[in-house]
Amino acid sequence: MERTSDDYKALLRSAGLRVTSTRLGALEALDRRPHSDTETIIAEVRDSVGSVSHQAVYNVLAALCASGIARRIEPAGSPALYELRVADNHHHVVCRRCGAVGDVDCAVGERPCLTPSDAHGYVLDEAEVTYWGICPACQASASKK
Repeated sequence: MERTSDDYKALLRSAGLRVTSTRLGALEALDRRPHSDTETIIAEVRDSVGSVSHQAVYNVLAALCASGIARRIEPAGSPALYELRVADNHHHVVCRRCGAVGDVDCAVGERPCLTPSDAHGYVLDEAEVTYWGICPACQASASKK
């Protein structure tokens, strides 16, 4: 489903956040390019709204994550990545060669998706899993060599 500017504005307002051009630009960037790092988001926001500081975008991303609009993931060895898919407990697959990231739906279909052998008294509500491998594009390029 393609989101509109009005959808983003409503999303921000429902989270108690002011509507600003930088926030709208970041939401549009994350919608177009899920699993983006901060530098990519900054470039996308600058393309859509003009001059904006790194710190302003960092602050926007922090506010979007704190409000539950966006999610920050940190695959080992990668910079922090951001996405808008927050309403479920999905996981990620990461290519060891190019760093491409994809979504993997919950293994069981409900939170927390995985049940540990010992929860140590914690009430679990989420499990975060990262699958690692080689993406189809990298497999194809390796087979051509």
